[in-house]
Order: sequence, then structure tokens, then C-alpha cells
Amino acid sequence: MTETQGVSTSKDVSSRESSSPLATSTGKTTIADTVVSKIAGIATREVAGVHAVGGGASRAVGALRERIPGARINHAQGVAVEVGERQAAIDIDIVADYGVGIAELAAGIRRNVIGAVERMTGLEVTEVNIDVHDVYLNDGQDDNGEDTPSRVQ
Repeated sequence: MTETQGVSTSKDVSSRESSSPLATSTGKTTIADTVVSKIAGIATREVAGVHAVGGGASRAVGALRERIPGARINHAQGVAVEVGERQAAIDIDIVADYGVGIAELAAGIRRNVIGAVERMTGLEVTEVNIDVHDVYLNDGQDDNGEDTPSRVQ
């Protein structure tokens, strides 16, 4: 039986599925979950309209961490990933700025995260789930509840 155009045999499919830029004839590269989490967290923060990454509890812990002298920012905060040999699935918790279209914001985050993770790791991103926990409204107070000085007098 001959193969028709557009139909592939199981041998063709299995050879295509096993090919990965991370597994070559000269060795195998494994990427830790934390690496993908950091890349996704940084890519999320780059999108205009994202006020913060993380839900309430993780943001509170992050705020405490930032007050410790010499402490580093946790770029993976609010990001959960599942990494396989060739694919990754990503869940991101955010706080959006008020006035930003949430659907457009989510599309922008997905586009930026997928591009960054696939470019930097070679993994195929199968899904990016975004959970919007809150909307930030700038009411003249900073995140700590302290009044911010007026820019105009």
C-alpha cells in the first residue's frame, strides 16, 4: 500500500517525535523546572499591564523577602511549571493593572512567555494558563499602604 500525500506512517511519526534539540547523538540536555519558572516569570513581568506576579500569599512572602538586605528577587514567584523531556506546561498567577484589557493582557503574556521559553530552552510550550488574582488600582498609595508623594504641587 502506498503512502498518500499528507499521511505519514507510524515510523515517520515516531522519528519526528523523538527528535529534539535537547537530545542529540552527542548527548542529552536536561532543564530544571526552576530554569523554566524563572524564564517565564521574567517574560511575564516584561509585559505592560502586569502589576505583579503571584497570588496574595506569594506576593506577601516576596514583599518580606525584599525587605531583607541583600536578598534577591524571586523571579519564579507566582509561576508553576511542569517540564518533560520535550515539552513544558506553565501556570502563572498575576495582578493586572486597572484599565488593561485582561484578554489582551493574557494573550500578550502567552506570546512573550512561549517565545522566551521556546527560544531559550528548546522545549515546546504546550500551554500557558493565566490566573488573574486581582486588579491593581493606583489610589495614591504604594503597595505597602504608605502614601506616595504627589508628583505635582
